[in-house]
Amino acid sequence: MSIDRSTALAELRAALGSAVSTDPAELDAARADKSGQRSAAAPLAIVHAETAEHVVAALRVATAHCLPVVPRGAGTGLAGAAMAGGDRLVVSTARMTRILEIDAADQVAVVEPGVIVAELDAAAREHGLFYAPDPASRAWASIGGTIATGAGGLMCVKYGVTREAVLALDVVLADGGRERFGHRTVKGVTGLDLTALMVGSEGTLGVIVGATVRLTPVPSGDVATLGAVLPSVVEAAAAASAIMASGLRPSALELINPLALAAIHDHLGLAAPVTGGTHLLVQCDGMLARDDAERALAIIRDHGGDGALTLDAGEAEQLLAVRRAFHPAMEARGQVLIEDVAVPRSRLADMFAAIERISAEFGVEIPTVAHAGDGNLHPNFVYTGDTVPAAVWDAAHAVFREALALGGTLTGEHGVGVLKKRHLATELGDSQVALQRRVKAAFDPLGIMNPDAVL
Repeated sequence: MSIDRSTALAELRAALGSAVSTDPAELDAARADKSGQRSAAAPLAIVHAETAEHVVAALRVATAHCLPVVPRGAGTGLAGAAMAGGDRLVVSTARMTRILEIDAADQVAVVEPGVIVAELDAAAREHGLFYAPDPASRAWASIGGTIATGAGGLMCVKYGVTREAVLALDVVLADGGRERFGHRTVKGVTGLDLTALMVGSEGTLGVIVGATVRLTPVPSGDVATLGAVLPSVVEAAAAASAIMASGLRPSALELINPLALAAIHDHLGLAAPVTGGTHLLVQCDGMLARDDAERALAIIRDHGGDGALTLDAGEAEQLLAVRRAFHPAMEARGQVLIEDVAVPRSRLADMFAAIERISAEFGVEIPTVAHAGDGNLHPNFVYTGDTVPAAVWDAAHAVFREALALGGTLTGEHGVGVLKKRHLATELGDSQVALQRRVKAAFDPLGIMNPDAVL
């Protein structure tokens, strides 16, 4: 079925008025997210939804005209899922920014999808609670986007990923029908878990227009933060694995390899780091925070490193700011291909050793950070020009193969999006991909929901 663009636009404007934009600058911005890639052409229009009813109206028109829809939040995704190409209708929930409820007794929040992660966390802390998912982009990423991509973050090692924080979702399906999945209760096993299915679906099944999320009590006691330097990235990775194997559960355990650390220091105007040194950040909270951090430091020293422990909140934030500056530091150097693989924690050192081999083999620098406590690595490739060089793609493919060979996965938290779509069957197999496509067809029989992403 061909798309009657003019009729579709006229019906959208009749239903939604000024919420529909065809402004060239806005359309151009919707061609990209934070992945560093861009679609080949601009989308047809953007619906700046301010209510769930706006989303319902937009999807009814889209269904009537078989118009492909790209749901979009803050546009901070790293796998290209929110990139909108030609003849696509962008449905943006970035203006749906209300925190509707914080229930301290039940320890839940009810929010619209455009709420920024850090803003929800700040509001929860006024009630002695916090929102645990803590992506490095927390200051600008939206709740809806992090749910749609199944985002992780720094504190997931102790407090879990976004999937574990989502209790219920308000979703608009492809035909404009509105459904509520999940429960407000902590427990609930009635029927298939459609809430979990929506988390990480990357806009391929519907548009999230509301979420009920779990909040966590702010831990009592100190927060102890340890900044350590180890002589090699492999030793640092081995130390991180040993910390987790010891039974410790830090609230954050982050690794920054020498290339990444040098780039961050340069970006932030800090003194150059120790040549070849690898940074390991450990943060512990709760009543035994200091003791746990000292145990972690002892393990780090056993692996040839050393560090300093602080209980000062300002000093801790400075250490965390170094880690969170990684992506801006990469962007400042050129175009960036941002990758995301995960391996079993016990194989983290093997994966870092493999990245060093791949870097040498293809002559490509690979600045890398890792949520080391989760075995989740983010190798980055900086390049110039409009297209990813062949050597960079070859190196990235080699990283993917190595992660799978070590029992890992192609993506730990960024999602498949557009960038990894072609690799999906490599990990899952053709039969499972076919099964997932049948699931998608049950939600989206016309195939209009984010058709360029994932499946």
